Amino acid sequence: MASIFTKIINGEIPSYKIAEDNDNYAFLDINPNSKGHTLCIPKKEVDKLTDLDEESYMKLMSFSRKIAIAIEQAIPCKRVGMSIIGLEVPHVHVHLIPLQSMANATFQHKVELSKEEFESVAAKIRTCLN
Repeated sequence: MASIFTKIINGEIPSYKIAEDNDNYAFLDINPNSKGHTLCIPKKEVDKLTDLDEESYMKLMSFSRKIAIAIEQAIPCKRVGMSIIGLEVPHVHVHLIPLQSMANATFQHKVELSKEEFESVAAKIRTCLN
């Protein structure tokens, strides 16, 4: 059965898309640690980061870096943190989290955004992509 992320890639489940290329897809986390919290995923469904072949791994990291730079430009923050945990969804995903403090990185403090706020944040990040 396809993961929730594969369903997002296939358009079966809506997302607040930031960007995509031939191999990867970036979208806002709908249960964010902070405003601008974005997930970057390979389009190929692979459970663990270490199961990615080296080329796919490098493409995901390069794609994630590009998205992180755009987030840093769009969202006021001290830095963008990266976390790769992968327990909650069996599909490799990189969390890019705008950080003001370590609390933003703990996954214990969440922010709530309206549909309009999600759309606005996604649009703002997209405008900062080079």
